[in-house]
Amino acid sequence: MPITSESELRRVYGEPSERSQQKVLDHLDRHCRRFIALSPFCVLSTAGADGRAEVSPRGDVPGFVAVADERTLLIPDRPGNNRTDSLRNVVAQPHVGLLFLVPGMNETLRVSGTAEIVTDADVLEPLSMKGRPPVSVLRVTVERAFLHCAKALIRARLWDPQAHVERSSLPTYGQMLADQIRGADAASIDASLDEAARNRLY
Repeated sequence: MPITSESELRRVYGEPSERSQQKVLDHLDRHCRRFIALSPFCVLSTAGADGRAEVSPRGDVPGFVAVADERTLLIPDRPGNNRTDSLRNVVAQPHVGLLFLVPGMNETLRVSGTAEIVTDADVLEPLSMKGRPPVSVLRVTVERAFLHCAKALIRARLWDPQAHVERSSLPTYGQMLADQIRGADAASIDASLDEAARNRLY
C-alpha cells in the first residue's frame, strides 16, 4: 500500500533529528556563500502551473552563481537549445530548488526560494563570460538553505575515478537521438554539438 499521509510516513521513518531541523537557515551564511563560490555545478528544480516537475543542470566556472547578498542569488542562463523548460515554469509559478555540488566534496548545499527572470543590462553585464552577457538571469530570493550530509555521494562514489563509467558504455548523444527521432542523422548531430562546444558555450 502506498503511503498517503505524513503521519504514515512518520510511522515508517520516525521523527527527524533535532540537528537536522536546527541546521535550516533563512539566509546564506558565510559557509553557504563559500560553498557556492567553489561550486561549478548545480541542479535547478522547478514545477509548472500544472504541478509537473522539471530538473535542469547548470554549470560554468566555480562561483558562476553570484551571491548578491545573503538572501539573493543570480544564476546566469547561457545560450542553449531554447527549450526554456525551467524558465517557463518560473513564469508560471516561482518556487525553485537548487542543489550545489563541489568536485571532490561529498557534502552538498540545498537552497530553495522563489525566482524571477531578469534581462536588465546592469544585471546581465557583470555576469558576462568572454565578453558575452547571459541571455537572462534567474534572480532567486532565498527562503531556506542548509548543508546536506555526505552519505548519498559516498554511496554513489561520484568522485571516485575507479567508479567512473567509460563513455563507450553508451552510444554517442547523436546516435541515441537518431534512434529516438525519425530521420535524424547521428553524425550531423554529433558534429553540431562538437562545434557548439568549441564556439558557442557563451
